[in-house]
Formats: sequence, C-alpha cells, structure tokens
Amino acid sequence: MSIPATCPLCDSDGGTLIWSGAKLRVIRAQEAGFPGFYRVVWTAHVAEFSDLSAADRSLCMEAVTVVERVLREQLSPTKINLAALGNMVAHLHWHVIARYDWDSHFPAPIWAGAQRGRDEQRESELVQRLPQVDAALVAALNTWAA
Repeated sequence: MSIPATCPLCDSDGGTLIWSGAKLRVIRAQEAGFPGFYRVVWTAHVAEFSDLSAADRSLCMEAVTVVERVLREQLSPTKINLAALGNMVAHLHWHVIARYDWDSHFPAPIWAGAQRGRDEQRESELVQRLPQVDAALVAALNTWAA
C-alpha cells in the first residue's frame, strides 16, 4: 500500500512513545478525560488488519493483549475497550482504553456524547499512576519481545 502524502502515524509517534519494537510501537494517547488510553501502532503503513501476514496479525494481537493485561493489572478499570477503527487515520493501530464506570462517557464509547461531567479528581489520580503503568508496560513488552 502506498503511503499517503501525510499520515500522522508515519510522520510522528502519535502520542507519548512508551515502547518501540521492530514492527510496532506502543504509545500513550493524549485524549482529554481518558488518561488510560494507549495505542498499539503498526510501524509500516498499512490500512487494514488483513493487510498483515498471519504471523504479523498474531504478533500485533499479542501486543494488544500484553497492553490490555498490564492496564488491567495496574489500573483495575471497570472495562477495557479495544478498537481498530481507522476512519480518521487510515494507518493500522489498535486503541486499548481503560474505562471506568465514573468516566464521562461510560458505558458509551469515548467517541459518543458524554453521559455526565468529567471527574477531574479521579482522572488526576490516574494521571499520577501513569509513570508506573508505563514502566510496567515496558517491562512486559520487553519480556514478551525477547
């Protein structure tokens, strides 16, 4: 697949780079109201999951699983949301989002309308924990990739 003239995931990390391997990277997204929002980004520019070989699909989903597991262990969310929409950025990436029953959009998707106001105190408490989460992600991904 040809790379479009501008692709935010080809041109930049797409967020705070947490870990990078030969074929993919994990970033922490900068999404207001959702501090436990990470993305697994495929390095090569492909638009669809089916563009990958069977081995690469397995590798990608295993990375998504590692990120999900660490977020569950570190943040104890109500639910983890996984999504690979690609409607706005047609570069393969998976959203791995720690969700809470108190977050502004729960139980709706984060892209839907808010259900209630933001709980900035709880969000701030999560933000304080992110360096520990990031370190746990790096350790888990390094062990997995070894």
